[in-house]
Amino acid sequence: MFARFTEDARRAVVRAGILALDAGRPALDADLMLLGVTEVRPFTLSSFTASAHDVRERVDVGDARSLLATLGIDLDQVHRRTRTGADTPAAWRLRRSRLRPLLVTLYGPLGEIPLAMHARKVIEVAQCRPGPVTGERLLWGLLADCSNGAARILCDSGVDLPELVREIGMPVRRAA
Repeated sequence: MFARFTEDARRAVVRAGILALDAGRPALDADLMLLGVTEVRPFTLSSFTASAHDVRERVDVGDARSLLATLGIDLDQVHRRTRTGADTPAAWRLRRSRLRPLLVTLYGPLGEIPLAMHARKVIEVAQCRPGPVTGERLLWGLLADCSNGAARILCDSGVDLPELVREIGMPVRRAA
């Protein structure tokens, strides 16, 4: 499924998967997909003003770092020593199950994690048009589903959503 993804868009999805695995989540959900997109920033959108720190404050990524620090263990140092090359996008695969078509799983050197419904929708919306899947398309997928919480997180982080929607060229449905 990664065949049409640009390198940066793929890196954002891989980053989200690593965050989900590190947090011990049972599935990759849209909030971590948004955090992955925010950390990698696979686009140059002037209206996307949220920082990774702003989004991270609003997303539950677990608290392993402070817990291990009380034991004198530096998690960043452990990651540097044990994860060399694990975040390389080429080492990861995104696959849809042939037997269960709604099951999409991200596989990589650190493990595998299924995509939750909202994260799967992000990928499907990003791929719905011909051409490469870019960071803008991932952001489009995040904003297309009002129930996944991404818009709320971005609003709370100070992003002007109407301007962002205009900048990425998302069609807006007007209520009657």
